[in-house]
Amino acid sequence: MSEKLVYAVDVPWYQGIQEFALRMAVSKLLPMRFLYGKAPQQLNPKTGRLSIEIVSHCWRYSHLHAYQLSSLVQHAPENVDIIMTVFHAAEDEATCQLLEFFGQRQVANVTWNWQQIAAPDLFRRAIGRNRVAKTTKADWVWFADCDLVFGEGCLDSLAQSLQGRTEPLVFPAQERITPLLTDDSPMLKAAKQPKIVSVNADDFTLRVLERAVGAYQIVHGDVCRSMGYCADIGAYQRPTDRWKKTFEDRAFRWLLGSHGVPVTVDSVYRIRHIEKGRYHGGKTSSKMRQTIRKVQDATRD
Repeated sequence: MSEKLVYAVDVPWYQGIQEFALRMAVSKLLPMRFLYGKAPQQLNPKTGRLSIEIVSHCWRYSHLHAYQLSSLVQHAPENVDIIMTVFHAAEDEATCQLLEFFGQRQVANVTWNWQQIAAPDLFRRAIGRNRVAKTTKADWVWFADCDLVFGEGCLDSLAQSLQGRTEPLVFPAQERITPLLTDDSPMLKAAKQPKIVSVNADDFTLRVLERAVGAYQIVHGDVCRSMGYCADIGAYQRPTDRWKKTFEDRAFRWLLGSHGVPVTVDSVYRIRHIEKGRYHGGKTSSKMRQTIRKVQDATRD
C-alpha cells in the first residue's frame, strides 16, 4: 500500500481543540463529564447460551489478522455463538483477500460479518465501534484488535465467566504476549498470503492485566445499545484522513466510569509488533515511533 495515499476529508478547524480538551477531561484536568449522559445502572443478567460479537478493525494488518481468524477456525467455540465483525476498506487489498478466503469457510457457531466502509471512516475506530454498539443483538460485545488470537477454549471460558454478570465492562485477567516482532519475523512472514496459520505457545509469555484497554473491552450488550461507543462525542465520530491514535477508548471508559472487572478467559494471545504499517509518515517518523515502543517495552513492569 502506497504511503502517498491521501484522502480529502473536511476536518473542522476546531477539531484539534476538541480532541485536546477531551484528553484533558479524561485525565481529570477539565470538568467536562457533566456534558455527557450516564451509563445505565440496571443491566439484565444473561445466562444460558450466550451470543458475543467480536469487533475488529483491520488496516494494513492482514498478516496479523490471519492469526485471529485462523484461531476461530481451529478452535471453534462449542457453547457460545460468535459474530466476528471486521471493519475494513477496499483500498487494503490484502485484507480484502484475507476476508474473502475466510468467508468461504463454514465454522460451527461462528458467523462472519465483513463490514467494508470508506477508509476515512475506518481510520476513526470509534465510528465502526459505535455502529456495532448501537445495532448489536449480542449479549456481550468484545471490542478487540486484529492482533488478538483466541486459543483453545478461550471463547467458551469467556462465556462461562459472563454467566449472570451485570458489570458494564469486563476484561481478561491475563494475556499471553510475544516480544516486539519486526515485519520480517518468521511468525509475521508466515501469514503474508491468505491461509490458515497457527501460533506456537512457546513464543508467548504470560502477563497479568490490571484494567481494560482498547483491545480488551468486553461490554454488556445493554450498555452498548444504550450508549453506543462515544456516540455523543462528535470529535470521535468524524472521518479523518489517516489512522488516528485511539484516544476514544480511554474516553469510552471515562464515560462508563469504570476500568472494568477482570474475569477468567483462557488462552488469550496477543501478537506484538514494532512496525506500525497502518500509520502514515516517512522513515524518520516511523523510526521515532519504533524507538518509543522499544523504550516503553523495556520499562514496562
